[in-house]
Amino acid sequence: MDHIAPTCDEIEEIARATVNALPPAFRAGAEAVALRVVEFPPEDILRDMEESDPFALTGLYDGVPLTMKSVMDVPMAPDTVLLFRRPLLDEWAERGDVSFSALVAHVTIHEFAHHFGWSDDDIAQIDRWWE
Repeated sequence: MDHIAPTCDEIEEIARATVNALPPAFRAGAEAVALRVVEFPPEDILRDMEESDPFALTGLYDGVPLTMKSVMDVPMAPDTVLLFRRPLLDEWAERGDVSFSALVAHVTIHEFAHHFGWSDDDIAQIDRWWE
């Protein structure tokens, strides 16, 4: 069987579909967050997180959670959810028990959870990952 690994654009399509499937109360806020898919976490992010393994991070929310924002804040950059293609592919291959789309959706939901300040109960209403 011949399989081709998904491209960054294809992973972004999966992530955007995940955002579009969020409950309406969250969808508009999530659509305001930039979404990017790149091969690996940038070196500066790994350094800031004190992480030496570029495969250890599958996604990242870069921004100020809504629960911590103030109208007095001056944004320095747009809130962004980053997904990392190669670490996602690596985790998917290692797990062997979930579809690639489900893994991308799971990581996407959890990164947006950081944006919204969601609790574990909030996340569980949308992403029933453990089932």
